[in-house]
Amino acid sequence: MNRAARVLRDNGLGLAFGGLFLLALAGQGVAGHAQYNDQQVAEGSDPVGLGDYLTSSSFAVDVVENWQSEYLQFFLYILATVWLVQRGSPESKELDETGTESDADQLVGPHARPDSPRWAHPGDWRTTVFSRSLGLVMGAVFLLSWAAQSVAGWAAYNAEQLGSRQDPVTWAGYLAEPDFWNRTLQNWQSELLAVGSMAVLAVFLRQRGSPESKPVGAAHGDTAMTG
Repeated sequence: MNRAARVLRDNGLGLAFGGLFLLALAGQGVAGHAQYNDQQVAEGSDPVGLGDYLTSSSFAVDVVENWQSEYLQFFLYILATVWLVQRGSPESKELDETGTESDADQLVGPHARPDSPRWAHPGDWRTTVFSRSLGLVMGAVFLLSWAAQSVAGWAAYNAEQLGSRQDPVTWAGYLAEPDFWNRTLQNWQSELLAVGSMAVLAVFLRQRGSPESKPVGAAHGDTAMTG
């Protein structure tokens, strides 16, 4: 196998989802542009070009409001699975392994292996930061995308206000508007439902060959097993 083929194989999951993300984003841009222009015409306004739509607050808020909910989902799941378990789920740790576990279990400090990441070895603040880096990054991306949603949503909301000859609101005022919380909570509830459903359904259902599923013949009560 040549080097290019090996890179594609070794990174297939990330590359596939990255490609699907770009296709979906492009499709959203085209469909959103068509919908936006339909609304413009219905309101007696001129349609806009695709470039103008893609740089508009309307498109921006539609994109980032989904991003923030996705990263919230993973941020909460990463933290929750440290302490909470689900009997029989491959998405859960063993029932008696709640908490942050010992240094020996986590291969940090004197228990680090030669091939462990550099910051797993010292046992000082660097190890503390690295041992929580996934949650920190997911949480930071969630907060940044949520902040971006609030700004883009504020701009889109004020554009609608001005279009209907109503007074615009301040950014702080927009945070108290139903529009902001409707956009936020309609995404949160769907993500939380999906995560909870996955954890519970994986107790009783199987997907052969997937590491997100238990082996087909595993008992329903077997916990933390993957296929």
